[in-house]
Amino acid sequence: MSKEIKILALIALAVVVVAVVGASYYRNSMQSAPVIVKNNNSGKSSISPEILVRPDSATLGAVDAPITLVEFLDPECEACAAFSPVVKKILKDYEPKVRLVVRYMPLHPNSLQAAALTEAAGEQGKYWEMQELLFRKHAEWGERHGAPPSAQPKNIDALFEKYAMELGLNVEKVNGAIRENRYQAKLERDRRDGQTLGVRKTPSFFVNGRMLMRFGENDLRALIEDELKK
Repeated sequence: MSKEIKILALIALAVVVVAVVGASYYRNSMQSAPVIVKNNNSGKSSISPEILVRPDSATLGAVDAPITLVEFLDPECEACAAFSPVVKKILKDYEPKVRLVVRYMPLHPNSLQAAALTEAAGEQGKYWEMQELLFRKHAEWGERHGAPPSAQPKNIDALFEKYAMELGLNVEKVNGAIRENRYQAKLERDRRDGQTLGVRKTPSFFVNGRMLMRFGENDLRALIEDELKK
């Protein structure tokens, strides 16, 4: 083997080693242990898991699942709507090892009302159906990125009432709950929790308390697999 070929082989080997080490480092470090920090009366910092999962948060999956997947979403977020089928597929693929917990991070003009509608539907046993319907009908009621103001949807209240009827809900009860701002405290609390955890965009995911730093299906699955190995 000539000297030049040996040098090229060593370079190729070095590239492979760097790639493997880099991939390992990425898997172990890109998904940081987050920020669930709270000051107690002693002045020390302590982990506060309740900031991630509140007793009244909507959940899907086995309560004793080894993986808790927390998603901070905005009902009016186009990316949340597009990624929702992926989340449901992951739940199915890993059943019964993953439990989904939904938290709200309202960032768009109609998101508070949409979240309230979802909560009201949940009181009548149709939480997930309403979430899916709102995602599917996003083009009718949601703010569309890049669209001029004249192209934005109108008559949100009428559309939401239509969706409630479509799911067979008691519309009078839904409207009553929304009029009395029954869910305002919950939505504001979720927003504060998300801000404390460093959530700045939607959707944002946490896997057993570890924040998904790079958004994508493969990255989310890799973080779940990493937690399952523990």
